[in-house]
Amino acid sequence: MLEFFGLGTSAEDVYRLMLTKPSWGVAELAEELAIGQDQVRCALDELFELSLLRRSVEQEGHVRAVSPSVGLQSLLAKQQAELDQRTQRIAAGQAAMAAMVAEYADRQSPRSSTEAEQVLGMDAILQRIEELSDSARVELLSIMPGVQAPQAVEAAQRNNAELLARNVTIRTAMQEAARNDKGTLAYAQSLTDAGAEVRAAPLLPPRMLVFDRSIAIVPVDPVNTTHGVLQLTGRGVVASLVALFEQVWASAVPLGASKAPDRQGVTPQERELLKLLGQGHTDDSAGKRLGVSERTCRRMMADLMERLGARSRFETGLLAAREGWL
Repeated sequence: MLEFFGLGTSAEDVYRLMLTKPSWGVAELAEELAIGQDQVRCALDELFELSLLRRSVEQEGHVRAVSPSVGLQSLLAKQQAELDQRTQRIAAGQAAMAAMVAEYADRQSPRSSTEAEQVLGMDAILQRIEELSDSARVELLSIMPGVQAPQAVEAAQRNNAELLARNVTIRTAMQEAARNDKGTLAYAQSLTDAGAEVRAAPLLPPRMLVFDRSIAIVPVDPVNTTHGVLQLTGRGVVASLVALFEQVWASAVPLGASKAPDRQGVTPQERELLKLLGQGHTDDSAGKRLGVSERTCRRMMADLMERLGARSRFETGLLAAREGWL
């Protein structure tokens, strides 16, 4: 259960036993656990490194186990700090990548102008998508996170109808939260009724359109797609985006079935919520990632706590890990 904190099986067994038998030494621990004394000493070293053991101030040469409420919370805080640092590095990398892509798109050399082009303004964006839809002959791959604006849905319905009339394959990945928005859900249903394939996932990468696996449209700013888009035609870039889509598609499920719990009794959306909160996200930031409101996140978390019999969010994470939900 405590492997989440970096404890091996022997170290966890020794730690648990020391909490109930604080006066026992290496020999007693080894006999009770039916392991060698050298193995016990290695476990003690491991526990010291994780600050789950401290030297006794009453008995020289003895050690005592740190209370789980103190020791494990400290380990969790350390892991959270490491995760925050990794998240910051990833964010910095994404920002650097976006800056490089934008710089690349702005260059006026013949090579760059044919591989990346910036399109600004909603009218220009919708017109470009219409032109690409009109020229598509084989396939449209689409990722649509969050709730879709009415004008975007209207334009997409018109383009998709023309594509499907020409027997162009359409595969669209939507966010599971789309079921909570009548307009987006109706759009998904209309796609399915017309012959397109629609799947849903709790978390999605930014908005993406890929036409015939040769031209891709991605937002300049993933947070606000109205700021502009990049039209990408570089073979390597487009191939990478197609691979990303296929990875998302493989883990997604038909929109109508995405709410069903798995064998462990937890839905994909609930599982992602637990992961996000475990990574330090607030209800608000987790909701934005999942495409739901902060209030919905709180309600989902309260339901998970009740089902697990947890009294705190920290305990919810531990119990969820024990149940195999994480």
